[in-house]
Amino acid sequence: MPTPGWRSAMLDRRTLLAGLAVSGPALAQQPDAFGFGFEALEGGPLPLAQYRGRVLLVANTASFCGFTPQYAALQRLHDRFQARGLTVIGVPSNDFNQESTDAARIREFCDGMFGIAFPMTGLNHVRGAEAHPFFAWAAREAGPVSWNFHKYLVSRDGRHIQGFSTRTDPEAPEVLRAVEAALAAPAA
Repeated sequence: MPTPGWRSAMLDRRTLLAGLAVSGPALAQQPDAFGFGFEALEGGPLPLAQYRGRVLLVANTASFCGFTPQYAALQRLHDRFQARGLTVIGVPSNDFNQESTDAARIREFCDGMFGIAFPMTGLNHVRGAEAHPFFAWAAREAGPVSWNFHKYLVSRDGRHIQGFSTRTDPEAPEVLRAVEAALAAPAA
């Protein structure tokens, strides 16, 4: 004879098994960084899928910020590790009122002041309800952007992401260690 509460125990097991059946495929469909795309600064699509298998360092940028000199460090990092599989991507944002709203001016500033050769997206929101989907995903995975020049390091498989605050220089030892580790990991 069944013990009291056997029905609720059976229901709990069924609920658990049903949840596993649902979450299995759902986990397989979890987004990765390479499923997102941007508009390029010069116009046209900039799908992250074109970088599949590479390590990405995505930074929200601004031309008129006290941290703007980090552009130079981002370019050096890109130059240093590009051949090994790193791509730096700059994402201009005026969320903190420190960026031009004109793409041509942003490009002119980046080229003229820092010789930026890594890919740049068009102007995007990086926080709040209007955040670009990549930044909404990154905030859930690795913490939100709190200011300009927040950096997200994305693994070769696009599923692992690590955030670095504005105050962490792109060439800081902890960033370099994380980049080296990400580059050493095999592509999935």
